[in-house]
Amino acid sequence: MPQRVAQGSSPTATALRLAILSSMTADVRTEDGCRLWADQAGAGSPLVLCHGGPGMWDYLGPVARLLDGHARVIRWEQRGCGRSQRRGPYSVGRFVADLDEVREHLAGPRTALLGHSWGAHLALRYANEHPERVSHLIYVSGTGIDPERGWHPYYERNLRRRLGPHLNRWEALDARTLTPAEERERAVLQWSADFADPDAAMTHAEGMATPWLGINHDCNRAINAEVKHELRESDIAARCRALDLPVLIIDGPEDIRPRWGVDSLEKALPNCERVSLPGSGHLPWVENPHHFRRVVATFLDATV
Repeated sequence: MPQRVAQGSSPTATALRLAILSSMTADVRTEDGCRLWADQAGAGSPLVLCHGGPGMWDYLGPVARLLDGHARVIRWEQRGCGRSQRRGPYSVGRFVADLDEVREHLAGPRTALLGHSWGAHLALRYANEHPERVSHLIYVSGTGIDPERGWHPYYERNLRRRLGPHLNRWEALDARTLTPAEERERAVLQWSADFADPDAAMTHAEGMATPWLGINHDCNRAINAEVKHELRESDIAARCRALDLPVLIIDGPEDIRPRWGVDSLEKALPNCERVSLPGSGHLPWVENPHHFRRVVATFLDATV
């Protein structure tokens, strides 16, 4: 139904009102009856976002706001996480099937995908299994496909160095059973290491933890264990070499996960562009939003 604009409304107020009207929260019901929280905003070709974790909730609202002028941006929360129904099973295959349900219900026959961190692996896995349903793939701050996960010891050392004065408190919390308030405190401390600017890191991490929806540790353990096994036992590189769609890899050079861990993925992909956004860590859209938006929008516009 057409929306009536009040007389005397300024162009800015009208644009804001129409943006609010274009945003819609929805539930997606999977074939096994699990209710998944989802949201969509903007207009244009669909772009489905996959948050990281595993076991976390959607924190990609700022990404959606940056891009809703370039795409119809769809966010969702993986089963057991955030506002989605807290039930399993927690497996990569099940999450791929859930992503396919979100795509079918909200995006249509073909969509662009953007995944962050663990969500980048999920989006890559989906594209490998359903390439005909993906127009293009944006892989943000993923950790690559190396079976030995050689980047991980460097990540552990970088994490402790980046925590600096907060390291002792983080280690004390890590060593005991936590109350909900302490769990949030530990997460904020750990997430602060994901940002390049130490003066703003705690503020950014507090923003990620607000509202606090709780981490699903069962989901986290199950998915991480399966991903490790999958990288060792399956030839993901061969599937990536056969992936005939455009891929954009976005890195933050200050990410504590060394970016050389993604080199073998970049080499395996036949149609890949890679961009490093200066001054940013694991969440490059937070610390370099204008460059992030420009790079993603140019990629989407150039490959439709």
